[in-house]
Amino acid sequence: MNPEYALDSADGKPIVLWWGRFDPNYSRNRVMRKLLADMGMQVGDFHPKFSGLGDWEASLRGIQRPALVWVPCFRQRDIDAASRWARKHGVPLLIDPLISAYDKQVDERRKLDPDSRKAKRLLARESGRFRLADRVLADTPAHADYFRQVLGVAPDKLAVVYVGAEAALFKHIPSLPRPAGDTLEVLFYGSFIPLQGPQVVIDAARLYKGPPVRWTLLGNGPLRAVCEKQAHGLTNVAFEEWLPYEALPDRIQQADILLGIFGVTPKADRVIPNKVYQSLACGRVVVTRLSSAYPEKLVEAENNGMVWTRAGDGQSLADRIAALAAAADSLVRLGEAAAQTSHQFFSESALRQQLHQALKGLVACD
Repeated sequence: MNPEYALDSADGKPIVLWWGRFDPNYSRNRVMRKLLADMGMQVGDFHPKFSGLGDWEASLRGIQRPALVWVPCFRQRDIDAASRWARKHGVPLLIDPLISAYDKQVDERRKLDPDSRKAKRLLARESGRFRLADRVLADTPAHADYFRQVLGVAPDKLAVVYVGAEAALFKHIPSLPRPAGDTLEVLFYGSFIPLQGPQVVIDAARLYKGPPVRWTLLGNGPLRAVCEKQAHGLTNVAFEEWLPYEALPDRIQQADILLGIFGVTPKADRVIPNKVYQSLACGRVVVTRLSSAYPEKLVEAENNGMVWTRAGDGQSLADRIAALAAAADSLVRLGEAAAQTSHQFFSESALRQQLHQALKGLVACD
């Protein structure tokens, strides 16, 4: 456990101070914190009451000097104060934003015109914050390119660490062949946002022509009601409510084919979603849109447990599922290939090597 402000390290372990009002149970944070601990570091937490005054609060509370200050994902608002405090104490600053606020508002949600004054202010503010960091983590090479090209982060400050999945939860349990005549389940789970393209799943279910399958969409979010309306009259589509995080592995393993994302937004081409990492780790074949976020060696590999579709194309998705359902006896083999892909590219050992490289020059680690 890492209680807030409990930063004494009598055993001499380097202290990494996690700064901001972050969610320690978010999957990215859980994975990163475990990796840091496995690498011989102590993780301490500082949750300032007011982001903009965090440096004042840290000084008043007498927070001791750590080896590294870490601002985790979604906490851009904490970067300014964290940077001031880190600079004052001669401590390197690492940020792990996971997303760009400018990307979200301008490219993804299209709430702001890129030529508008608000968009330009947002870009300038976020670019300035990113440049304060000594190291900026990105979850994919495509996101690193975006941070460099759009936000102006220097290449030598960038490092990539994939998100991965928690090995203790998302375990490979080999699937068993379905009895002849059983209906296969195709499972989508997520937050029903445009990036995920859940409407494409409904399009595919309506266009589907192949052996019987059941399309299940699990979760909730902005597009859930739209999808339910779109699915009216489809007897092969079912909706389920969101499950606790710890229950996801069992639910994944109950399904035969897992779905990734199918959105056409620019960000959809830069991310690998949690569900892909988690499903591969559980040893289930994954059908998802092709994007530039994946390692080139993975995309080029055959029999890797992943099936690619065109973004936003329901017919392409329907055809891929039909082909898999027609060769249902191959799903066990494809699941094994998926687990191997997870181990080769996204395992904790692979992520640890990436993080070790990212921390070079900032803090000594095992």
